[in-house]
Amino acid sequence: MTYRWIPRSLEAPAVVPRLQEALNDLPAPLARALALREVASFEEAKHFFRADRSALHDPLRIADMPAAAARVAAAIESGERVLVYGDYDVDGTTAAALVTDFLRTHGVEASFFIPDRYEDGYGLCRRGLDRAAERGAGLVIALDCGITGHAEAAYAQEQGLDLIIADHHTPKETLPEALAVLDPKRPDDDYPFTELSGCGLGFKLVQATLAHRDDDPDRAFDYLDLLALSTASDIVPLYGENRVLMAEGLRALQASTRPGIRALADAADLDLQSVTSTGNIVFTLGPRINAAGRMDHASTAVELLLAPSYTEAEGPAATLEQLNRERRTIDDRIEQEAIERAERHITSRSPHALVLYDEDWHLGIIGIVASSVMERFHKPTILLTHNGEAVKGSARSIDGINIYEALTDCEEVLTQFGGHDHAAGMSLAADDIEAFRDRFDAAVGERVTPELLTPSIKVDAAVDLDTIGTVEDRFWAVLKQFGPFGPANPRPVFHAQDLAVVSARTVGSDDAHLKCKVRQRASSGGRSFDAIGFGMGAKLSMLRESRASGTPVEMLFSLEENTWNGRTTLQLKVRDVRPEET
Repeated sequence: MTYRWIPRSLEAPAVVPRLQEALNDLPAPLARALALREVASFEEAKHFFRADRSALHDPLRIADMPAAAARVAAAIESGERVLVYGDYDVDGTTAAALVTDFLRTHGVEASFFIPDRYEDGYGLCRRGLDRAAERGAGLVIALDCGITGHAEAAYAQEQGLDLIIADHHTPKETLPEALAVLDPKRPDDDYPFTELSGCGLGFKLVQATLAHRDDDPDRAFDYLDLLALSTASDIVPLYGENRVLMAEGLRALQASTRPGIRALADAADLDLQSVTSTGNIVFTLGPRINAAGRMDHASTAVELLLAPSYTEAEGPAATLEQLNRERRTIDDRIEQEAIERAERHITSRSPHALVLYDEDWHLGIIGIVASSVMERFHKPTILLTHNGEAVKGSARSIDGINIYEALTDCEEVLTQFGGHDHAAGMSLAADDIEAFRDRFDAAVGERVTPELLTPSIKVDAAVDLDTIGTVEDRFWAVLKQFGPFGPANPRPVFHAQDLAVVSARTVGSDDAHLKCKVRQRASSGGRSFDAIGFGMGAKLSMLRESRASGTPVEMLFSLEENTWNGRTTLQLKVRDVRPEET
């Protein structure tokens, strides 16, 4: 695939030399990467590298939080029954486990309800509210859902239920009628940070409840391991409060004694001590938790996270491991089918977006496949399938196209929709699939520009490889502290020019990956760096030609550690490489 290489622009370039001076001659590429993360002074750098709990905001500043905290505290005082209602993904299940455990620890007879993806669909449903009434609950706490549940909130009132909604999704013009609606994205909410996960809002509710009871709010930090699973898996931006919570959450996860988490890690053959980045969660722990809601019922995930002992956690952990294996098999089949249909669709229609439908596709898998198809063809992608009489879909979008806004333009042919800038879900009638495909394509067409049609790689700074040094040198010591990495705080991408190719070969099945060594041509020491380019096997001939002719290449890469036979070195993770432009 061809990429546009885009140097990230700085509004105030003079910040870079000031940061270099303030931070003891910090290498210019790192100073520029810091400036791009809105760090402009020594104090801001200190906060960035040493962010701690003091940077977190008072949860009572969230709109409706005082009323919510008072109501939960009253339920604790009176021993009232409470139903905790969560979504069926990692964010929803960890949030449900967090709040349920907190309530039970405080003597509340708390139960949880997770909707069935197939029977109930996304969000608040009457069956869940009926379950609360049947169990004699007077309070329902809805986590990671509910912000668009106007009819369901009214039904809760009819049933005599107090309802607290804690949701981080984009609200509509009016809010549901509930005792409290916690969502920093509310237009009338002036809370300083709007990007908490659903579990993050559950965490804030626990903090506020503890404060209302004159208890120590820091006891909420006992749940940082659950919050780390949520924050990483829900792909929320890692700046502000999320950056602090993720950094502390990773440390809590490494040391977690929660039986469910330890059993889950053991089933996945993952050493929790090795969980030093969000990637370990996104690619290992998160998919296994998600597999419950995709393949069976997400209540298994909550039961695992609430298990009081390792012995009781082993069964649910083994179930999730097996469900995840089955999920991967189905995922591969649907992805192949979707790619073939996308290719035909592109050939026949040249669409701005892809809307692919098959009545037999697995509802729990289409979101994963939509991401893969979107990345392969670089087009906003929606996969649709049947669920009973309705058609349901999952959408993923490219940078620059707000998919929630595009779906808003199609509201007349949708029965329900919701989501974020880059991901959303929807339902519609089968008879409206073609009309929806046309409207969605038109909505994307109105927003797309020629530049958006080619994927881009944004570059933090140019660098000379000799500046980087080794794992023992300052460059890497500082760069490691830029983490945890994720949305809004990606690994810095560097641009190196005038590189000589020392060696090049392909590795992996079907020679899919590129393995090479490069060095600065002008380097007096001739030190070379190992580089790995996943999925870049097709670049091999170009690199060999460069080596044979002695012509230079230029490369975009991020930097990472690579440990082999007990020895740790720095490795360039190639984002793109090409013959150097003159």
